[in-house]
Amino acid sequence: MKRIITTLAVLVTGLSLYGQIPSWLVTYRDAVYGQNLSITEAERLFQEADRRANESLNGSALYVILSRCEYLLGRVYQDHGRNNEAAAHYEKGISLAERALSEGAGAAAAVRAEAHEMIASNIGQLCMIKSRAWVMANGLKVEDNAKKARQLNSRNAGSLYLLASRWAFGPGAFGDPKRGIRELEAILNGQADLQKDTFFNVYSALGYACLRLNRYQEALDWVQKSLTLYPTNKFALDLQSQIQEKLRTAK
Repeated sequence: MKRIITTLAVLVTGLSLYGQIPSWLVTYRDAVYGQNLSITEAERLFQEADRRANESLNGSALYVILSRCEYLLGRVYQDHGRNNEAAAHYEKGISLAERALSEGAGAAAAVRAEAHEMIASNIGQLCMIKSRAWVMANGLKVEDNAKKARQLNSRNAGSLYLLASRWAFGPGAFGDPKRGIRELEAILNGQADLQKDTFFNVYSALGYACLRLNRYQEALDWVQKSLTLYPTNKFALDLQSQIQEKLRTAK
């Protein structure tokens, strides 16, 4: 359960690149969300995305996309339990996003927002696999960078999701599933520029928040909606199984 909570809370955040997603990046993203990739297949997709990014982009926009590519590859390594290699990709993703900010003071606000979003996302994943001391020293940077992204672009879906999902997934006093549901539904109701992956993230988070409130049928509806987008996603499938078991035992 803990793995599902954390993974869904920071799972690949919304790809927007100010509204334009290259087809090669969509292919890479969707393959990662499907969670059926071998390391070899993931590396091949990463190399292709890296090549295409360098051919078609420059400056801060390039570094943001390269950061996202590192993030996606880190997710695959983490899914395979190879956390040291995953961490190396997340750390490189942070460095690339920071470079986008340092060299892109005059870049569009949406691009700088995505740089902060990627810093938050990469740190969020590192919090899953680093030591408690590392998490204590760096965990607050997730929310800090998500807020900076939102300030630069109020429609940045990834940052809005990160800020809302903390309430849906946070344990005990750190969470508030009712507030999480309100903020997640606001994202769906036109507050953000949504892509397929963001819809999946929001649906899954709504499912988990409803599960926490014992609203099992509603939870199942949301999770099954997420599975229409990525039917083989293992985390959503596991969450679905847990909700279905709750429904059976509640009868």
